[in-house]
Amino acid sequence: MAYWLMKSEPGTWSWDDQVREHRTHWDGVRNYQASNNMKAMKVGDLAFFYHSVNEKRIVGIVRVVKEYYPDDSDPRGRFGMVDVEAVKPVERPVTLAEIKAEPRLADLALVRQSRLSVVPVSDEHWRLICAMAETEA
Repeated sequence: MAYWLMKSEPGTWSWDDQVREHRTHWDGVRNYQASNNMKAMKVGDLAFFYHSVNEKRIVGIVRVVKEYYPDDSDPRGRFGMVDVEAVKPVERPVTLAEIKAEPRLADLALVRQSRLSVVPVSDEHWRLICAMAETEA
């Protein structure tokens, strides 16, 4: 199993939206590196659900339930999407400031490539962030 972090603007798609719908497609990614990250996702992989913009914090965990397929919202047909389902909220949201303040997370892609909307998370980083979030994964 691999781990990921997926960003969403809460005004567009929030954790509450994800929980209400439970399963949905993760569309609208228009960056090739983020899209390649989604291509690498496998059914069963877990991802942190991250509220971007003003909140900048991890609020939940989702599971990949359908692998990469064409994104019908892309008129050029260059990008795809995956389907995810809500697993659970984190017990304590973890802010970007907390992540940046933790030296063991200095090489986390969220810190190094802050503009990417979908980034990989190593096993070690996953366990550390889960501990910070007071959440079992």
